[in-house]
Amino acid sequence: MIHQEKRFNCGVTQLFAMLTEAEKFEAFTDSKAEIDASGGGKFSLFGGMISGLTIELVADQYLVQAWRAGNWEPGIYSIAKFDFKVISPTETALTFDHSGYPAESEDHLAEGWNQQYWGPMKKYLETQD
Repeated sequence: MIHQEKRFNCGVTQLFAMLTEAEKFEAFTDSKAEIDASGGGKFSLFGGMISGLTIELVADQYLVQAWRAGNWEPGIYSIAKFDFKVISPTETALTFDHSGYPAESEDHLAEGWNQQYWGPMKKYLETQD
């Protein structure tokens, strides 16, 4: 399992929206996204390289997705869980757990979350002041 804990200099609502609203996701990734964040809603990220379903969410608290990379065998999904915690009005902690992916993908995925999500999110937030 991949377990990562990150802190972001923004309110929880803004951070949650960056992962659940296509326009906001596209803003920090500079890539095409389609996101239906309702329970059972589909998403397609990075121009279709990542896809899946939203399993469950409570706004500003947690998000659980059935998540898959486009190069995985058909029918293979992992579980990505994002837990949000308010530190202050301008700081949010994110606890991320990713499980159920093909074992050979672990190193690539762990680095990918940092390079494609957390790093670009932090950089984008720095420009929003």
